[in-house]
Amino acid sequence: MEWLRALRGHFAFVGCVPKRTRRRGRGRVSSSVPPCAVSLLLQCLQDKEGDRAQVYCELDSVLCEEVSRLPCGVVNRLLAELSQDLMAAQGVADHVKRAASNVLVALAQSHFSLVMAELQGHLKAVGECKEFVLITLSRLFSTYALQCIPFVWLTLAGLCSVVGQVRSVRILRFACAVAKQCLEGIKVHLSSGKQRPWPATENEQNYKNLYQLFCSVVRNWQDFKEKKDKQPVLRAVAAMMSVLLEEELHREHIWEQLLWLMHQYQEIQDTSGMTKSLIVFLEALKGVQPSIPKDKFLAITSAVFYQLSDDTKQHSKADSAELTRCILLQAQLQPEEVVLFLQSQLGDEREARCVAALGLLGALARSDEPAMTEKLPQVVEAVQRLCRDPRIQVRKALLHFIKALLSVDAQSCSAWDVVGHIFSEFSCTIRRRAAGALSAQEAREEGALQELCMNIVGSLDVSVRGMTKLLWPRLMLYVGPAQYTGMLIPVSRCIQALAEREGIAEREIEELDPHFLNSLFQGPLLTPQTLLVRLLVVAGSPFAGSELQAAALLLMQNLHSKIHGAVGAMWAAEIPLLLQCLQGTDESFTDSAEWEHRLLKFLRASLETVEDEAWTKRLSCELSHWLGRSLSSSGEKSFLYKALGTALGACKDVLHVQEQLLRHLEETNTERLSEVQEMISLLSHAAQSNFHLVLDTLTVFASRLCKGQTAMISRHKKTELDSTRAHATRSALILAHGSLALCASKENLLARLEVDIVENILLLYCCSCQDLQNKLALLQSITDFSSAFQAVGDSGCFSTSLKHTLLEILIGLLQEYYLGTHVSPVPLKVVLALEQLSQVKPTLESKDTVRLLNLCWKNIVTNPSAEMMLKIRKSQGAAQYLQLLQKSVKALGRLLAVLLEIEPTGGFFQNIIYVLYSLNSDNVWERKRALQVCFELLSILEKLQRGHTCEHFGSLVGLLAPLTCDPMPTCRQLAVSCLSSLLRTQAKVTNGVIEPGDIWSLCEGLNTCSTASQLQTSSKIALMVCRNVPLEHTVQFLTAIMKTFQLGTGTRSHAAGKWMITFLQMYGKDIRHDVPQIYNMLQCCMFSLRQSTFMPFLSLAVVILTRHHPEIMLDSDMLKEYSSGIPVSPVPLKVVLALKQLR
Repeated sequence: MEWLRALRGHFAFVGCVPKRTRRRGRGRVSSSVPPCAVSLLLQCLQDKEGDRAQVYCELDSVLCEEVSRLPCGVVNRLLAELSQDLMAAQGVADHVKRAASNVLVALAQSHFSLVMAELQGHLKAVGECKEFVLITLSRLFSTYALQCIPFVWLTLAGLCSVVGQVRSVRILRFACAVAKQCLEGIKVHLSSGKQRPWPATENEQNYKNLYQLFCSVVRNWQDFKEKKDKQPVLRAVAAMMSVLLEEELHREHIWEQLLWLMHQYQEIQDTSGMTKSLIVFLEALKGVQPSIPKDKFLAITSAVFYQLSDDTKQHSKADSAELTRCILLQAQLQPEEVVLFLQSQLGDEREARCVAALGLLGALARSDEPAMTEKLPQVVEAVQRLCRDPRIQVRKALLHFIKALLSVDAQSCSAWDVVGHIFSEFSCTIRRRAAGALSAQEAREEGALQELCMNIVGSLDVSVRGMTKLLWPRLMLYVGPAQYTGMLIPVSRCIQALAEREGIAEREIEELDPHFLNSLFQGPLLTPQTLLVRLLVVAGSPFAGSELQAAALLLMQNLHSKIHGAVGAMWAAEIPLLLQCLQGTDESFTDSAEWEHRLLKFLRASLETVEDEAWTKRLSCELSHWLGRSLSSSGEKSFLYKALGTALGACKDVLHVQEQLLRHLEETNTERLSEVQEMISLLSHAAQSNFHLVLDTLTVFASRLCKGQTAMISRHKKTELDSTRAHATRSALILAHGSLALCASKENLLARLEVDIVENILLLYCCSCQDLQNKLALLQSITDFSSAFQAVGDSGCFSTSLKHTLLEILIGLLQEYYLGTHVSPVPLKVVLALEQLSQVKPTLESKDTVRLLNLCWKNIVTNPSAEMMLKIRKSQGAAQYLQLLQKSVKALGRLLAVLLEIEPTGGFFQNIIYVLYSLNSDNVWERKRALQVCFELLSILEKLQRGHTCEHFGSLVGLLAPLTCDPMPTCRQLAVSCLSSLLRTQAKVTNGVIEPGDIWSLCEGLNTCSTASQLQTSSKIALMVCRNVPLEHTVQFLTAIMKTFQLGTGTRSHAAGKWMITFLQMYGKDIRHDVPQIYNMLQCCMFSLRQSTFMPFLSLAVVILTRHHPEIMLDSDMLKEYSSGIPVSPVPLKVVLALKQLR
């Protein structure tokens, strides 16, 4: 190709032409273009030399340089080469065809007729590849518009042939592009005042060809899926229709074609193709005159609408979208007719048609067409009539219409409270679902409507025209009522957006109807107190969820000026901190109880900031009003009681506070525990700031229930005071007094505990029937005020006589329940009360502590018996009873630790050792409970690092050791746990080096069912533990071990023997001073053995002692017995032989 460029440059430079070319150039057609260059390039094409695309580019450049004609032969040969490449079905790349097309366009500059004739011939040919022919024609019509006019109708006829033969989307697209340019050329030609470029005789045939092309394009266009393919078709159809509609005959044909499409909806099942064709027509009709006749327009609208609303057909989303688009296109052509038609369908009894009309009206509203905007008020008025329609799909469609309407123009809603309808619909769905009379499908549909209402409010754009005036302050009407709780999240977002956009919460705007605004916030609809209570209840509800709670807090922050002007700065600082808790960014926030505490603290701080007595009184009244409306089962009632107590605590009006408290005390159903607890929470929160006033009010109310014991009263009054309700009220008041003590300050408690709280409690208890409820209330109250008094510290001392009275009551209850009463929570509550009361100064006397220890042990450890436990385990409430016993043994362990702190003498711990001999009981349940108490006590002493266990280390080990082979696996594990705790405490207290070894690694051997394996493991544990027993505790240890021989049986006694032998083998030579005492214990044990099978352990113990200390053993009574020949003890032969040998 380089030599071609060089040759071309050479000819251009010298201006000469080869001789042969000169002779040919002397003919009719002269040419200034160097024929040699074109000929040489043509020769390259014919010889198939070089890159054909590059050659075509050279030719294009050469032909574009000069507007002159080439010799006919060269043109013909060039056209032949170009046509060959242009029409090739295979073997020629698209870029080569494109380059050939460019050459044809350039050649048409000087040889237009020849090029057009060549292309027309290819256009009419059958079965050839016409894509680039159409592309070239399109370029010709766009480049040489005037020269193409005579060939327009010929081209259209050829296009009819192409469209009829080929089903290719690309071919049809290119054909439409050519047709559009042809018709646009004709319109330009005719608009300039020129005559038609074809004879009048051919006029009818030309229009016939155009109509034929039009019909072919419309029939085939639905195959187009890409937008780039659709656009040329739409433009071509529009251009053809604009020409055809000029002729009355063909105008009717166009309308008939439209009506034919409408009839197809009734005759074929799949109408998607028909819909797409209709879209082509409607797109093309935009801007075309004359417009479609009204009757035919309504026929089309009706057909499309009925197709869309036909609920017998399952339209896909795509089909529905296409049908909707048809209606929208018709609305662009004749908006008034479409709107009137859709309005007429709103009253149709068929649900599907009404729903479809609403959907289309919503789509028209979103279209933002000027003509539609003008008619929106008229449409809204028509739609409003459907507000009370009960059909679910109509309700849903109506909400969707409102959503569409509010997204474009809120001013059109001035005649209809659409916001109110949304909230009304939300409330309706709540009621219907709560009624429980719906099927599963209906419940799902109502739930979907509920979600839709929330979505509409949440998606409102406050920047839409008229939205501010529509929402504010009307939106506030729906903050207060409880039925709209679920809408607070979207409402909060809207109000925050309004506040951020215009500061609407801070100032009043003239547009907002100030009369309505003032009446809203000062009248009965929504007072500031109502608004605050509503938002507090939602924020404090444990079931609301963090998102809803955060929405309530944000509403409070944004509306603070409408609640009270003084809280703005304080809330701006505190509410973000509360939001951090809800979002989980505050690490100190733990649970719902902590959240409620923080919210009430926030309320208390807010009331202190307000300092408005009248406002606070109205708030307390509003809280009382809400309490009266709240259901007992609702989670908000508990919070309301606490909030009311907080408000009454901040109120300084004595009469108002007393009136409120007395009213709630009288209205409380004290036979229901939940209401009692709520009433107590009210009193407790009020007492935090108004302690004396609350206690005085409680005393006044309590006095009404005690007069029957001290004065002459009527029979009716006595019956009333002896009623079940009265006894339950006394129990509630007893609990309330204890709770007040917990929330009292140090000064208030010291001033009023004994006279006003404790004596009131005792008086109420004496006046009651002293049933289980009264007893439990008394015990809980003692626990509460004792705990409160401990917090005072050393500055307070309780009345000795009063404490003695309380102690006698507790001891009496323990004695009562020890005498055969079934399992009851009373012993547990007594132990809990004693745990607190025993720490109140003055301290208990030793005789009282011992008495309490024995009674508590009998109630909780000794009882229930094995027979009772068997009944309990078979009873229906077994799990509840066993859980109660578990709590009781843990509480007893804590009580023993407290009593040790009160009386830290060795004598009291010895009493504990004494009761721990229950570990040798034949009742397996008693052994288990004793072990649990022991483990709890040892765990506490280990944490406190007390030396009590070190002083009695040997006794404790001796008691626990045999239980490592207890028949019950739980007891074995507990025994090992106690031994481990003992060793750890010994190490901490003595700062010594203890080598307990890995006891827990041996526990697997204790878990087996094999007795031999258990005994072997127990012996290994004995080696670890015994090396840590101090020698001075030898007698303690062996005394406790031998107790098992006297009382125990089975593997426990075997384990005791092994531990005893292990200890004597380890320390036998080091216990010289204890040998006589040990021998005496062994001798006593021999006389009292329950099973002779354990005698070998005692014999071996004697042998070990004799070998290490023969001189002491030879002086013993056993030797004297042997010497006299009259032994008085069952001395085994092995022992006698050992003594004889030593002698």
